[in-house]
Amino acid sequence: MSEFKKLGVTPEIAQALAELGYEQPMPVQSEVIPQLLNKTRNIIALAQTGTGKTAAFGIPIIQKTDVKNVTPQTLILCPTRELCLQIAGDLADYSKYVDDIKVLPVYGGSSIESQIRALKRGVHIIVATPGRLIDLIKRKTVSLSNVQSVVLDEADEMLNMGFTEDLDEILSYVPENRSMLLFSATMPREIQRITGKYMKDPMEITIGRKNEGALNVRHTYYVVHAKDRYLALKRIVDYYPNIYGIIFCRTRKDTQEIADKLMQDGYDADSLHGDLSQAQRDLVMSKFRNHNLQLLVATDVAARGLDVDDVSHIINYSLPDDIESYTHRSGRTGRAGKAGTSISIIHTKERGKISQIEKQINKQFEKREIPKGDVICEKQLFNFVDKIEKVKVNEEEIERLLPSIFRKLEWLEKEDIIKRIVSLEFNRLIEYYQEAEEIFEPDDQSSGRRKGERGRQSNRNGNVSREPEKGYSRLFINVGKMDGINPAVLMGFINENVKGKVPIGKIDLMKSFSFFEVPEDVAPKVVSSFKGMHLEDRKLLVQFAQDADNQKSKKNYGRKKEENLGFGRNKKRGKKQRY
Repeated sequence: MSEFKKLGVTPEIAQALAELGYEQPMPVQSEVIPQLLNKTRNIIALAQTGTGKTAAFGIPIIQKTDVKNVTPQTLILCPTRELCLQIAGDLADYSKYVDDIKVLPVYGGSSIESQIRALKRGVHIIVATPGRLIDLIKRKTVSLSNVQSVVLDEADEMLNMGFTEDLDEILSYVPENRSMLLFSATMPREIQRITGKYMKDPMEITIGRKNEGALNVRHTYYVVHAKDRYLALKRIVDYYPNIYGIIFCRTRKDTQEIADKLMQDGYDADSLHGDLSQAQRDLVMSKFRNHNLQLLVATDVAARGLDVDDVSHIINYSLPDDIESYTHRSGRTGRAGKAGTSISIIHTKERGKISQIEKQINKQFEKREIPKGDVICEKQLFNFVDKIEKVKVNEEEIERLLPSIFRKLEWLEKEDIIKRIVSLEFNRLIEYYQEAEEIFEPDDQSSGRRKGERGRQSNRNGNVSREPEKGYSRLFINVGKMDGINPAVLMGFINENVKGKVPIGKIDLMKSFSFFEVPEDVAPKVVSSFKGMHLEDRKLLVQFAQDADNQKSKKNYGRKKEENLGFGRNKKRGKKQRY
């Protein structure tokens, strides 16, 4: 006998579940399904995203629907279009062998006229986002007067997105004697207000502890300087060759910038944020679900309702402001019984927030060191070898090509072929990490750090200096980040003002000045090209870095001296000069 049948599920629905691969009910399903089938009126279910909530409320709803009465009997409210479609699709799967049951997803960003036509034909279950449902109510194209059950799925997410007033308005159109089921990952104060106002004597079912993190998620963190955050992100991603993850940023601007940088650096990445049109959003979501993207860079709001079971890693590029948001972020991985990892990249001042999150979710964070370049290369290499070992060979298709391939490569020994295959795949990665400086924690500013950075050190003024690469000279220029300078702008500016194309090596951008490296033979020409040069009323200064260091006892590169020299800000107008 099916385990679901033991819960009281009908044979028709149990058959559909078996075909979907549902063998054992998940804890939330075992708790909720019998209660709903036994007509418990009001239930608050606290469970993490990905624990099987849709089946927990969807199966009893389908089973209790009177298909002969073609009016809305159940209303399911959820925060996003994606979740709305996901729930409607799941209900359709569960009701495969239930004749004539009609489920309608109602959401913004799609034709309202087609939804109105479907409502006129009659539906039993409406799955809706609040905004579109209110629009349909005001047009008098939907009636909720016969609704017997209301489900609020991811209720805390809806409140975080500002749907409190919308929920109040929608529930005013629903009969007072209806039952209500509220699903939430966390239990903030606003949820308690809703339950107190609309639910009489609710039964509370908690899977795990209140506000607890998902059981299958491991939580780790790395401490880095703010300027090293993106470089640390790249190393973390490279350390997990098969990562399929979501990178969370605080703002839309950060989200787009990080996604752009990752794409420029050759990663399969894209962004998801509120500035995208619905068509762009759908395209990105489709690519991610189909594994055509390895990394999705998203804001908290944009990722709400994202329902993908096999996300391996969540990376917090910046920690969220509230712990509830961290719980939702980490709940995007470790779903459907699979293991997952939630990674946070933090600076020293955020250690206290890590402790707060640990207490709230009842999970211990593991502090880790940023992976070294040689370790990353080794891990990537063995992952590649593992793929070669396990690759499926189409013997029939390749058979006719093999003789020509063997003749072409017969002069090479087996070891030579292996070396060439590996080099073809990994030369770029190996070269990058040979040149890249290791990333250290902000606390490690001792002599050990200077050893690891191959000659890089901090001088007494706090200015970063280091020995240039072999064959290069290191130059100073009195423009920096506060002037709107980035590497591309600086390279373009130098080549515009120096005759002949100048190869530019490493660049270090500071707040109000910068260092850059050029070949030794062209360095004097670069310095002389900027002598006496002004930008508007501003004097530009380019000199050898060692000359700038030698003047540190006479000159202060701080703010006051910069203003006296005309660096950074224009004294007369008090405005930044930008290129």
